[in-house]
Amino acid sequence: MQISVENTGALERKVSVAVPAKRITAEVSDRLQKLTKTTKIQGFRPGKVPLKVVQGRYGEQVRKEVVGELIQSSLYEAINQEQLRPAGPPQIAGLKDELGEDLAYTATFEIYPEVTLKPLDEMTFEKKICAVSDDDITSMIDVLRKQRRTLKIVERPAQLGDVVNINFDGFVDGEAFAGGKAENHELELGSKRFLAGFEEGLIGTSAGDETTLKLKFPEDYNTASLRGKEAEFKVKVNGVNETVLPVVDAAFMLEFDVKDGKEETLRHEIKRNMAREVELALGRQNKHEVLDAIYAANEIELPQTLVTNAAHQAKHDFEENLKRQGLDAKTIDALDASAFDAQAKKRVALQLILADIIKNNKLKADPAKVRDMVEQIASGYEDSAAVLQWYYSDQKKLAEIEAVVLEDVVVDWALAHANVTEKVCTFDEIMNKGQTAS
Repeated sequence: MQISVENTGALERKVSVAVPAKRITAEVSDRLQKLTKTTKIQGFRPGKVPLKVVQGRYGEQVRKEVVGELIQSSLYEAINQEQLRPAGPPQIAGLKDELGEDLAYTATFEIYPEVTLKPLDEMTFEKKICAVSDDDITSMIDVLRKQRRTLKIVERPAQLGDVVNINFDGFVDGEAFAGGKAENHELELGSKRFLAGFEEGLIGTSAGDETTLKLKFPEDYNTASLRGKEAEFKVKVNGVNETVLPVVDAAFMLEFDVKDGKEETLRHEIKRNMAREVELALGRQNKHEVLDAIYAANEIELPQTLVTNAAHQAKHDFEENLKRQGLDAKTIDALDASAFDAQAKKRVALQLILADIIKNNKLKADPAKVRDMVEQIASGYEDSAAVLQWYYSDQKKLAEIEAVVLEDVVVDWALAHANVTEKVCTFDEIMNKGQTAS
């Protein structure tokens, strides 16, 4: 068998293969000979059908089968002989299959790149750490009290912290704009949920007052047509409410399953929950930091086949998410897979990088950690035992969990071998939700 390899791109290879005619002839002859012993043709005794008769009836079909199988087996031989690692299925072209002549064809495909990573001891990662403080717990209790607040109508002018009931109409260049109007809207003064200056402009107003607020949309406003525009809001105050927070007593604590009525127990339970939340968030954030840094430090030539497949998968995942939200199918159909190219390139690059780290350092997913993650997922369902069994009966689903755990193993390994600086963060900084903002 003759083999030649041509580099037609950074990762594209064109393999030319020629299989001797005698190899095809021998295989065809052998199969036809076997058919003479097994085939049944009227007028001949079983096992006594002449070779020429079998050849006349089955020769063309047998040759097609032999040629098809030889293309596959010879390409496999060629790939192994040349030590190539295809990243996708080959494109077969230039097939020459003439009776009595050598079988010839070309196969074009991309190969996996050689991955040479930047040494981790030359990299520095910033690892976030966080401890839940007594102040964090106190602030969280204030948030929980605020969530259970009641409103009391007052006759005095509104002040910071009050909840005002308002009607408002917004105008830009004298024209009303979408989303700029509401009736009986309750707004907490100081919550910073409205345009800068809106809430401040209502401090000192009383029920029945009408006022006009002249404000400006910020340059980075999420609606492009309103960015930087001068706006006018006509506001009517329907009522002013003072917020009344519940007392932290036995009844309040019972809502959080604290039955002994002790604030110390309540604080302990809140701290335990906050610590669990922040631990999970730290894991996610540090993982992203490490993976992003490794990706940025290692530029790899990527097989377009893998990028295209990853982009289509990302598009599919996005579409499924939109469907769950009830988005119109026409909007989904208009999506172009190329819009996901950047995401796909990063995903493929990280897969190749992580695979190289895992292989070279013999890293493995701890079955106990895999089990923990599956149990954590299952705990969110009513029949957790059935979900657990479902994962462990589907090797593909279990492999997805193992892949996530392996990523965590790689991150831990990277942090152990790189230069690491620690950044102390507050609970709110890590959660990024203002969870303890009062």
